[in-house]
Amino acid sequence: MLIDGISSAVPAISVFDDALLRGDGCFEALRSYDGRPFRVADHLDRMTRSASALDLPLPDKRDLERWIAQVAKEGGDGIVRVVLTRGGPTTASHTIVLWEPLPDYPRLLRLKEVVAPWHPGGFPWDLAGVKWLSYAPNMAASRAAKRAGFDDALLISREGSILEGPTFSIAWVIDGVLETPELALGILASVTRRVALSVAESGGIQVREGRFPLERLEAATEVVALSTTKEIYPVGTVGDRLFEAGPVSRRLATMFSRRVEEELG
Repeated sequence: MLIDGISSAVPAISVFDDALLRGDGCFEALRSYDGRPFRVADHLDRMTRSASALDLPLPDKRDLERWIAQVAKEGGDGIVRVVLTRGGPTTASHTIVLWEPLPDYPRLLRLKEVVAPWHPGGFPWDLAGVKWLSYAPNMAASRAAKRAGFDDALLISREGSILEGPTFSIAWVIDGVLETPELALGILASVTRRVALSVAESGGIQVREGRFPLERLEAATEVVALSTTKEIYPVGTVGDRLFEAGPVSRRLATMFSRRVEEELG
């Protein structure tokens, strides 16, 4: 772990930091493959937008790139997380770069629909799509889904539109077309989502973005979760709807892995 680029045997952040007291800060999480971080520039561009929306000072990108590379190399396969804190009355803001192992997932994810009244859901808001630290409502949705016997939640707007997962984007297949909620709904501009849609279109898979009601899944044959940790991950259940990992999602996962290999050499 690095704090402002410095490694310490006992790393610490002040308890008076508003990142802890108020969830005031932003973060990024990017995948490290064999110690090589993927799409660093895209993640740092998004972090720049998040920091700007929150009026947070951001270290020089060259420093961030160096810190990320160091932590990724030391950690290997896993997740590199970059956290920018607000600071407080008696402490300055800090940048934390840490490595964590990949979590284990079941063969197929089971998702429960959870209405998300805190989500912008297409309504204008300055912090729509910002990757800030205040994930408490999302985590509460995940816990509610787990209490009901599922693996995670699928967030639904107050109007009934499909949004995203608490920590992932969502997509599904209908008649061979890959559909996914549009960014204008205020969902996170996921880097994995961006890469997945790019390789899909270049690989001949038609992509459709838009606003879709939950009932749209009745016609879907495949559903996938898209995220840094999950990459392209098959979903087996959304509520009482059942799915399997099908040919389109398997092909998409293969093309995604190939793109990672190409970019990382």
